Amino acid sequence: MSEVVYLRMKKNISITSLGQITLKEIAHISASEPLQQELESTPIYRVTKKDRNVVIVDSFLIIDHLNKTRSDLEFQLVGPTHTLIRVQKQFKKPSILVVAFVWLILFIGAAMTIMNFHYDVSMQEVQQKLHYLLTGEVNAYPLWMQIPYSLGIGAGMLLFFNHWFQKRFNEEPSPLEVEIFNYQQEMDQYLSHYENKLNDN
Repeated sequence: MSEVVYLRMKKNISITSLGQITLKEIAHISASEPLQQELESTPIYRVTKKDRNVVIVDSFLIIDHLNKTRSDLEFQLVGPTHTLIRVQKQFKKPSILVVAFVWLILFIGAAMTIMNFHYDVSMQEVQQKLHYLLTGEVNAYPLWMQIPYSLGIGAGMLLFFNHWFQKRFNEEPSPLEVEIFNYQQEMDQYLSHYENKLNDN
């Protein structure tokens, strides 16, 4: 009776240079110890310039290749059916001037957005009326209400995005992280369909 080897494809991996991809890099393997080490070093694919920046390695091709080289083994697939390989170019670290310029543009854009929103909903008039209802006095600039309100906007944004620089307040993902995750899932699904040579176009 042939020994059963279980393979679980990794959903996606990133590489920084062209070259040979081994089975260990794109799949988890469950087998006896000496056999597992031998299978892990099995070359599966060679990434070249023709592949550009995305390669899909389908499990069908891997099992077909392994069956030809190791006919004494039985291969069982568990989990994902392919691995998406991203070839990432090495970029230089951006200069402090570029980072500062981008940060300044984003800061001004965010400030303009908040100011335009407050202008649209007449926030200053609302705060003036609230001040009049609470104190009975007319005041064009009720700072005791406007300053805490402004600080509250910043605190609310920190809690909403669940980050203070690199520190996270709790383990829950922020709405932005969820949207990025959903976008990445849809992008991977699209690439796995159109970049997989086994799929019908």
